[in-house]
Amino acid sequence: MTDKTYNVLFLCTGNSARSIMAEALLNVLGHGRFKAYSAGSHPSGNVQPMARELAEAIGYDASQVRSKNWDEFAVEGAPEMDIVITVCDNAAGEACPVWLGHPALAHWGVPDPVAATGDDEDRRRAYTAAFATLRRRIELLLSLPLQSLDRLAAQAKLGEIGRVGAE
Repeated sequence: MTDKTYNVLFLCTGNSARSIMAEALLNVLGHGRFKAYSAGSHPSGNVQPMARELAEAIGYDASQVRSKNWDEFAVEGAPEMDIVITVCDNAAGEACPVWLGHPALAHWGVPDPVAATGDDEDRRRAYTAAFATLRRRIELLLSLPLQSLDRLAAQAKLGEIGRVGAE
């Protein structure tokens, strides 16, 4: 057993919902074994209220959450990432910065709840569905024996997790 804390960066285009929820889930469920961050390629500058609500509902202190650019994590002095996961289709196809330390990379596409139409109840269902998908994938991530996997093996396992719940 290792005492290593794994740094994980969740990326999305706007960094307003999916990546924020993934950050909250991993920080809460990871019990200090993981330090999760989130960022966007073109951050909206706002955290969606329903994403914040869901994060707070699991005990995450969302007061520090903010929509930020992924460039903050690609500069000298930034935390070195062990894993970088894109959670939306747009960010998966974009040219990402070069990450120091060559982290394992994966794509976990999740439908964008921000794009949901309809009344508040319809929108809430979209956020809850995205949150549930992310939670299931993060629970699978937590079960991986990362300390015994090299980067390529971890990347393969993370890629498999990204297909869980995909329709």
